[in-house]
Parts: sequence; C-alpha cells; structure tokens
Amino acid sequence: MSNEYSIYLVEDEQDLAQVLKAYMEKEGWSVSVFHNGEDALKSAEEKKPHLWILDIMLPGMDGYEIIKEIKKTSDIPVIFVSARDQDLDRIVGLELGSDDYLAKPFMPRELVIRVRKLLTRIYETGNRLPQTIEITGYMIDPISRKITRDGEMINLTGKEIDVLLYLIENKGKSRKREEILEYVWGDDYFGSERAVDDVIRRVRKKMPRLNLETVYGAGYRIIPS
Repeated sequence: MSNEYSIYLVEDEQDLAQVLKAYMEKEGWSVSVFHNGEDALKSAEEKKPHLWILDIMLPGMDGYEIIKEIKKTSDIPVIFVSARDQDLDRIVGLELGSDDYLAKPFMPRELVIRVRKLLTRIYETGNRLPQTIEITGYMIDPISRKITRDGEMINLTGKEIDVLLYLIENKGKSRKREEILEYVWGDDYFGSERAVDDVIRRVRKKMPRLNLETVYGAGYRIIPS
C-alpha cells in the first residue's frame, strides 16, 4: 500500500485543526478537516479514510457517538483527542475501539509521531509478509487483512488481526505478553497485560484450527503447519 494515507480530522477548534492539518500534510498524508461528526460520516460513505482523528467534545454528535457509527461498518483505526478527564476518556475510548488517545494540550509533532506509528503498524506490517499466507487451512491476506477458510470469511477485530499478524511474522518463536502489548497497543499503554490473553482467547475461538500455543513463562507462539 502507498504511504499516501487519507486522514479524517474531526475537530471544532478551527485554528487547531488547520495547524494539525498543516503538520500532517508535510508528511505527505491527505488530510480532510471536519468541524462536526455528521459531515465527516456523510463524506465517509463515499470515501473511506485510512485513519480517523476525533475530538471527543464536538457540537452535535460527540466523539463517542462517531466512533460507534464508524465501528458498525469498518475497523478503521481511530485516535481520540480531548481536553476532558484523561483517564476516563482513555478508558471509555479503548472500550469503544479507539487505538490511541492524546490529551490536550499537545504538541502537533507528538500527534504526527503517533499517527505515523499507528499507520505503519496497521497498514505496513503486511508488506513484510507474503501476499497470501496459508496456515492450517486458513488463507490470510495481510494487506487487506481478510481471513478465509473453505471460502468462508473469518471476522477478526483490528487488535485480533494485529496480534495474529505479529505472531505469524514471528512464527515458531514465542513472544511475551509485554512484547505483544508494546507492538500492538503501543509503549504508552497503561492497562493490564491480560488484554493480550483476552485477544488470544478470541482468536482461538474464531480460528480453532490455528496452532496458537501458550508457552508458559514465555508468552505465545504460532507453530507453522
């Protein structure tokens, strides 16, 4: 996939929105600014961005309502920004499916760094893998992030796919929880390592024939078929 990523920025502070847009466009990304969720969602019906950046406090629909609508039809990554209670917003955002959170005020370069890291993890990890992976009967396209078995689609969430691809990239090698957390959730993740166990459990349930082993004291690994 090209690095010409499309980003939707939903921010009602117009001066801040223009500053952030300018910084991100210097990276070669295409940035569309919206000052309310309704306009952004309407635009997304025709053109799907690679990433959403959502302020939580917005006129009309707030950021929480917007992400609920986004997640009904896609698993496009989302970064929340907010000047409200940091811990509460971060927790609620993670529960609703956000990938990162940035508390206002912040330096524009910090947002650029986080956006770059997220886009790389989501869209470029697959470029280091074969175009099609066959493992225990599952056909995996790491670019489109689609998984099938016997012609039937296996629906994984974004985090589940991220963990799966990370383990496939390191197949045969065990990876500790903290390694998986740092790679998939980011080095500023503040939650429990049990988040990894929860994702592994769901992947096993959806892909029961996958050779996904628990290596006691050393984490998890996928054994090639």
